[in-house]
Amino acid sequence: MARKAAAPAAEATALEPRGTRKVREGMVVSNKMEKTVVVQISRQVQHGLYGKIVKKSSKFKAHDDQSCDIGDKVEIMETRPISREKRWRVVRIIEKVK
Repeated sequence: MARKAAAPAAEATALEPRGTRKVREGMVVSNKMEKTVVVQISRQVQHGLYGKIVKKSSKFKAHDDQSCDIGDKVEIMETRPISREKRWRVVRIIEKVK
């Protein structure tokens, strides 16, 4: 049995583009921590059996260097683990609260 020759790792990473990261939009619901905000993302899904449209929401802890306020609409992007619960970072503030 002959083994296939593997391509050098440096060439493979240099030629292939980096994987796309998840990007979500949501509302800041808490900014009590240092450099961390809690972002709530709401979505509407159809119930599997009954067909009714149901609102569902998820909360993510995101790294924040831009000092967001509660009520701001922000865009967050998936990133490497920053702490035990932080795997997202704030990319930009879409709409500031008045």
